[in-house]
Amino acid sequence: MALLPALKPFCLGQYASPNTLELFIDYNCPYSGKLLRNGVEKTIKPLITNNGKYDGVIKLIFRLNPQPWHASTTFMHEGSVAVALAAPEHWYEFTLALYENQERWFESKAAHLTPTQIRGQIGDLAEQVVGKEKGAVVKDLLTIPGDGNRTNKVTEELKYNIKISRQNGIHVTPSACWNGLHVPTVSSSWGEKEWTEFFEQNVKL
Repeated sequence: MALLPALKPFCLGQYASPNTLELFIDYNCPYSGKLLRNGVEKTIKPLITNNGKYDGVIKLIFRLNPQPWHASTTFMHEGSVAVALAAPEHWYEFTLALYENQERWFESKAAHLTPTQIRGQIGDLAEQVVGKEKGAVVKDLLTIPGDGNRTNKVTEELKYNIKISRQNGIHVTPSACWNGLHVPTVSSSWGEKEWTEFFEQNVKL
């Protein structure tokens, strides 16, 4: 349940909270988007932030788990990491923006685009969220330097996320862990009723 210091923006709620919910998401996955919009935005976030019932009791850590059969998803996740590094205060807002725009990079629409074009579009979206100055930093982080097989400046942080997923045997998105243990019953269809019941059963105040 650790988190790289540079990726602290991936945490909602107080980082010192004793209980940890981890959500493994893919930006190209419609079900991950459904979970974020319905479960997280409407129920979980209000409960664990801003003096909600579980503020200081539960933290939510997002784990990026790109599914490689979606060719453009790696670039979307790179954008997420780049914003976390360049404009951490805007990371969650940018995550919402990626899901709002995810159809732009579905297979049928992105198939004719090059990796450089997709990274450019994601950089432009980031600029809309974080502003021109920090957007320029995001674009620099996403740029592939020079010749050969060198990668961009967010590769190590992305590798960390993927290794966490592999270590935990996570195969599908969204998936969830509670205090380090996989909870296979968690569904993207869970709403207020299901999440409220889950927390009531698993949290001792």
